[in-house]
Amino acid sequence: MEKADIKSYSKAELGVFLKALGEKEFHASQIFRWLHSGVSSFEEMSDLSLSLRGKLNEKTRITCPVILRKQRSGKDGTVKYLWELSDKNSVESVLMSYQHGNSICISTQAGCRMGCAFCASCKNGLARSLEPSEMLDQVIFAQKDENVKISNIVMMGIGEPLDNMSNVIKFLDLINTEGGLFIGHRHISLSTCGLCDEIDILAEKRLQLTLSVSLHAPFNELRSKLMPVNRKYPLELLMRSCKKYFEKTGRRISYEYAMIRGVNDTKACAEKLTKLLKGQNCHVNLILLNRIKESEFLPSSRETVSQFMSILTDNGIKATIRRRLGPDIDASCGQLRRQAIASSEVQTI
Repeated sequence: MEKADIKSYSKAELGVFLKALGEKEFHASQIFRWLHSGVSSFEEMSDLSLSLRGKLNEKTRITCPVILRKQRSGKDGTVKYLWELSDKNSVESVLMSYQHGNSICISTQAGCRMGCAFCASCKNGLARSLEPSEMLDQVIFAQKDENVKISNIVMMGIGEPLDNMSNVIKFLDLINTEGGLFIGHRHISLSTCGLCDEIDILAEKRLQLTLSVSLHAPFNELRSKLMPVNRKYPLELLMRSCKKYFEKTGRRISYEYAMIRGVNDTKACAEKLTKLLKGQNCHVNLILLNRIKESEFLPSSRETVSQFMSILTDNGIKATIRRRLGPDIDASCGQLRRQAIASSEVQTI
């Protein structure tokens, strides 16, 4: 019988589990604290009895990823991790340092099935979704490895978070629990390619996180070519869901827009984008495309990006060009995993 994934338990669930073992429920807070500090075995939980530790070891397991590869940028200190999970699958996360603190970009799935044309994460399809514990581990063990405090989380790594909705919601609850990492939702950004039904569900929960929507094109025909999700959820539906999200949460929407040379960086695209977003409380993040070997797409020139941004800002749309971190370490999500799969360093299921 497979052991239970104890790190995916909330404090309340730990209490119920302990009671079923004939143990006191108050131990839940102790166990929760130990798990979120990055212990790899129950033996390290020194304030628990040997008897309880034995029961926990018999019935449950502690997830603990292995660092398959670690790269540090010589330009800005950005650190990229390739983690090996218990089933030999792999995911990536990126640790970034800013003036306001340390941020980590985490993965929510091993692979992705959304099929965006310019993204390395999709090239091998979806292996599986991550458990709440496996999302937590990327934060816990990066923090432990670098001996830093992580204050912000970006759910923009490998995978589509809203394609793993229940586990992502559980992760968001765990990460915001006192006694654990206790990172507030206002310090968390969740990126989606535009799953409208799930955006609507998320809106009803009224969480105070930042929703980042991968837009990348203002015309349905073009967006459908770049992002297959648009065939099910065209821009009209997506804009409706985004407006509803703002109405329910009061949180400004962030739109991600990867600048692709000669594809979506034209004056016509910029003008259409201003019309699409006019009147919304939003922010546009213009991204210098990270080129991948499997794609013919090239990044726009900096001059083109600046001109594109000027059209937006001149029309009252708030926009910035994202600072590019870790360009010398393949910091675009999916690239390191792709290299490892190609070299048979990583197994997939």
